[in-house]
Amino acid sequence: MAKPTTREKLLSAGLETLHKWGFNATGVQDITDAARVPKGSFYNHFESKDALGVEVVARWAALAGARRQPLVDGGGPPLARLRAHFKALNQLGPATGFSRGCLLGNFSTELSTQSPAIRVAVEAALDDWTRVVAQVIAEAQEAGDVSRDLSADTLAGYVINAWEGAVMRSRVEKSQAALDAFLAVTFNKILT
Repeated sequence: MAKPTTREKLLSAGLETLHKWGFNATGVQDITDAARVPKGSFYNHFESKDALGVEVVARWAALAGARRQPLVDGGGPPLARLRAHFKALNQLGPATGFSRGCLLGNFSTELSTQSPAIRVAVEAALDDWTRVVAQVIAEAQEAGDVSRDLSADTLAGYVINAWEGAVMRSRVEKSQAALDAFLAVTFNKILT
């Protein structure tokens, strides 16, 4: 395996530190310290912390896309795949002591008015996720498992918004309760 480049070290460390501490609470020095590279090397690879933030969102979206593969390509009924997808995501909360949340949700609340470039990157990542969830909901509608009263796109947007809200609540309460309620309401009442 090839040795990671300085740029790759900065990007990986940026994702980790920005997700752990938040964008505004993390300085370039924190990122370069975590990457174990000289601070001066940061600006050889990124124009600004915002530019790194945009690439961190792209990296997060790529990792999330890989986690979504079973949702799209997996076997079984569409609603079972969708439930498994969110159930797996819900396990990330306890793994971090409910301290990190979703990077997209975190950046949405922290940076939507501060960094237009990051806001656009987050919006694109959320749109991609929504499209995939809508595709699965449309499959479930086609199978007769989900009502067609609302479009698959509308339901997918709602489900993702509700999950992001549950993640935020779980961080506040340091509890799985909001995530469990999300699953129960979504799959027993909303997607029926």
